[in-house]
Amino acid sequence: MYNVKKRVYEVIEVSGIGDASSRAYDVMITTAVVVGLLPMTMKSESVYTKLIELFTSLLFFIDYCSRVYTADYKMGYKSVKAYIAYILTPLAILDLLSIIPVISLFLPGIGMIKLLKLFRFFRVFKLVRYSKTMIVIANVIRKVRTQLLAVLILITVYIFVSAMLIFQMEPDLFTSFFDALYWATISITTIGYGDISPVTSLGRMITMVSALVGMAVIALPTGIITAAYMNEINRKKSKYEL
Repeated sequence: MYNVKKRVYEVIEVSGIGDASSRAYDVMITTAVVVGLLPMTMKSESVYTKLIELFTSLLFFIDYCSRVYTADYKMGYKSVKAYIAYILTPLAILDLLSIIPVISLFLPGIGMIKLLKLFRFFRVFKLVRYSKTMIVIANVIRKVRTQLLAVLILITVYIFVSAMLIFQMEPDLFTSFFDALYWATISITTIGYGDISPVTSLGRMITMVSALVGMAVIALPTGIITAAYMNEINRKKSKYEL
């Protein structure tokens, strides 16, 4: 007996060899992602950008519903838990966020409208499914997520500590604590725009220490991801050689 649900799953997943329907679907979604990002390259909205938003969002909504519908095949077991587990996966969450900007077409007067429109950026992550390299990188990040989370906490704590120190040393330099956080962030990343510059010797000393330590701290996630990526590549090579 023909299994419609299974066929839907086969079509929406990355195409296999010889599956023309799945391949066409992959091309359609990839094209929709690229086209759906076009409104972000324009200063103002027009009837064309609204049509693009409407049709691409509709397509993404159908795609999301289809993936939830076939979640039991994706997760490998038939249970209500399979649907819940899939909905909570990172890619499923990003799929849902990529649909949200369409709200701006029907409720143009709501607050935070610009933030909703920025959610279009999440559509880029839909391309992860169709790139073998991106799939490898996603797997790598998943494997080292604990280490990356630890580094993120370390960076966040360091930014807050630096901000509090400079905020106390040079209170006249900042209008709010958020400005101090902004200064600490650009200092730890060694960007240094120069729009906020300490004027006292102690403040400049804190800035120098923040920049020096920042180079080491920011390099940590790069090293972790690079090492894990190389291990993943070597593992795949060893698997193929066998």
